[in-house]
Amino acid sequence: MSDPALDVVEFVLTTHLYNDDRSLDENDLPPRFRQVFWTENSSSDESEAGDKSTEPQPPGRIERPLRATESVTRTATGVDRPWEAVSDLLFTQREEFSNEISQTQPEMAVDWYLERADDERLRTNPTIVSTVEDEPSVDVTHEEARENNRPIQADRVWIDALLSQYFDSEDDAEMLDLVQVRAPEEIEMQLDDLVLTADQEGEIQKIVKAIEHRDYLASIGLREIGKLLFVGPPGTGKTTISRALAHELGLPFVEVKLSMITSQYLGETAKNVEKTFEVAKRLSPCILFIDEFDSVAKTRRSDEHAALKRAVNTLLKSIDDISLIRDEVLLIGATNHPDQLDAAAWRRFDEIVNFPKPDRGMRADILEVVTKQMDIADFDPYEVAGKTEGLTGSDLRMVLREAVLEALTEERMKITQEDLMNAVADFEERDNLKNMDMIDGDGADLTGSGSGHDHDHDHDDHDHSHDESNTGHSGGEQTVDAKTQD
Repeated sequence: MSDPALDVVEFVLTTHLYNDDRSLDENDLPPRFRQVFWTENSSSDESEAGDKSTEPQPPGRIERPLRATESVTRTATGVDRPWEAVSDLLFTQREEFSNEISQTQPEMAVDWYLERADDERLRTNPTIVSTVEDEPSVDVTHEEARENNRPIQADRVWIDALLSQYFDSEDDAEMLDLVQVRAPEEIEMQLDDLVLTADQEGEIQKIVKAIEHRDYLASIGLREIGKLLFVGPPGTGKTTISRALAHELGLPFVEVKLSMITSQYLGETAKNVEKTFEVAKRLSPCILFIDEFDSVAKTRRSDEHAALKRAVNTLLKSIDDISLIRDEVLLIGATNHPDQLDAAAWRRFDEIVNFPKPDRGMRADILEVVTKQMDIADFDPYEVAGKTEGLTGSDLRMVLREAVLEALTEERMKITQEDLMNAVADFEERDNLKNMDMIDGDGADLTGSGSGHDHDHDHDDHDHSHDESNTGHSGGEQTVDAKTQD
């Protein structure tokens, strides 16, 4: 449980030490603190700094001195009455006029803090560690804490400011509507909570090591690395794992659906592809996730529209020109239809990662993960897994949702194994509707025929209902969908 006094003391002490040591920079401040001090550069700031086309300026900054007023401290710590939390401590004071909280005796504040903060907490605050790393009770170095700290370039405030700085025209604004950028803290799922195949785990570990040792790879000439293609049916986890990797690495996640880019204005497709890669390079280091890769990089036919041909060529050239080692952009493409990719597209990727439908053991593991917070009587995930062959992680989520909702209609918040098995049967019945011949509207009023789950929908990885499932924001249910493969 959080200690309000410890939270406030840490914040106030951090502001004092940061102001006092000019060798510290923004990446020494914990993200939860630096966001409250962020100041976005104005256009006049940029003009004074020089020509940004030749010397790009950062989109914002954190200016000294940092002041821990009550309102700022409340925002940074979440403590509703920060001064009340620390008013009885001998080393704190508050200025009546400015409502600023400060340390009267910083050495005493440091001792008080170290008695209560463990190493895990210290690892999140390089500013404090820079002062106390030589203390016998501290087993954390400043370098370790700084490496553990997410860089400011991955903060939401930095991302928004940079995008507005470089993409401020009307055309650019329309382009950004086609690209979704998530900051790492906005991604709830984590790799440790996902059910992966051995091959998937191996490929992820390789790419993590490649990112950690970029300089070494560059020194030995391995620059063409870090371009992955995720291949598999809808609902098997391609998007979820990509987002979780961004969370794990603390990188912005740039997500684009190629079908949206090509469906806007066909003549603008090539330009939109170029701008997508430009966004990623501006936000680097980051992950660029290109979904529905087959929608542009498909097998080229002689009768294909000229604009689409240009878009294909632009896409392939952009992939060639981007590099994890040089540009610090990890490129991940995803496709549900690998048969539509031509040889030129396949050659651009140095790793192909298969996302098959889960086998019985994986389905049981997925059910265990997504039901952690559910109350289920006599739960046997292996029995459910045995009856759900061919279902994906997102399909299993649909089954669980059906069981929960069915129980709620009977005013029950505890579901049973029987509820789950009935939900499996209902899912199969609705799923079979897609194979029915609907002639002249016959059967249109059948339950589920108009809006039921479509097991083979092409865009299941990213439609709105699926995104809600991934992030745990579907309706009012208490779920752990962020842990589910999408």
